[in-house]
Amino acid sequence: MKATFYIAIVSFFLAFSCGSDDMQPGEMTSNPKNPVPQNPVPQNPNPQNPDPQNPVSAIKYLALGDSYTIGQNVCATCRFPAQLEVAIKQEMPGNAVDLEIIATTGWTTTNLLSAIQSSDLASDNDLVTLLIGVNNQYQNKPFSVYQTEFPQLVNRAVTLGRNDKNNVIVISIPDYAFTPYAQNSPNAPLITQELQQYNDFAAAYCASEGIKFVYITDITQSGIQNPWLVASDGLHPSQSAYALFVERILPRALEALDD
Repeated sequence: MKATFYIAIVSFFLAFSCGSDDMQPGEMTSNPKNPVPQNPVPQNPNPQNPDPQNPVSAIKYLALGDSYTIGQNVCATCRFPAQLEVAIKQEMPGNAVDLEIIATTGWTTTNLLSAIQSSDLASDNDLVTLLIGVNNQYQNKPFSVYQTEFPQLVNRAVTLGRNDKNNVIVISIPDYAFTPYAQNSPNAPLITQELQQYNDFAAAYCASEGIKFVYITDITQSGIQNPWLVASDGLHPSQSAYALFVERILPRALEALDD
């Protein structure tokens, strides 16, 4: 009799606890077999990047220079460092690029050295570009100043690039003799001659130190035949000219980032 009573009690509780699985409108199921999360996580359509809001890695790019780096008279996204940033992201999907520019129109090697020394710059940059020297020539500074300070700037660039010379790219100085601004001057041939001296020194130094050197001067020497290569101020490179710079710089930048 007692056994029958206990069986009846157990059967009652089992029947009470095992209700229907059917949900009424507006109800939230608590069935542990099919839990409904309070904050569903959206599926990522890009399998290369698990979290679109937080890319796999951020490439730190530091651009050092003067008006040719800051992009005088072109838009912020038109200057070559910004175009290079976009090109790198296209070639390396899933990576963000953290671009920092230390450059001002009119800076000489002396000015850039001073700016670097007075700035609290990180030394963990994956890529550093250096384009400097035109204002040394334009302001008639002794060439010996460039001979002394350019190597110092390259060394600082290496230090800022994780102390790895493979992360540094030096870019040749554009030739502003081939612009409407300089063509009105009888000194245009001398400008070209002097800038060639600067570029020859930079190229030789980079070769001796194993530093990447990208020559873009010839692009700017087409500025008279191709006016679209010159910005509206008649002196600085245009967005299109900077795009041609990037075509040459990008392969070397990818080499640096692959090391």
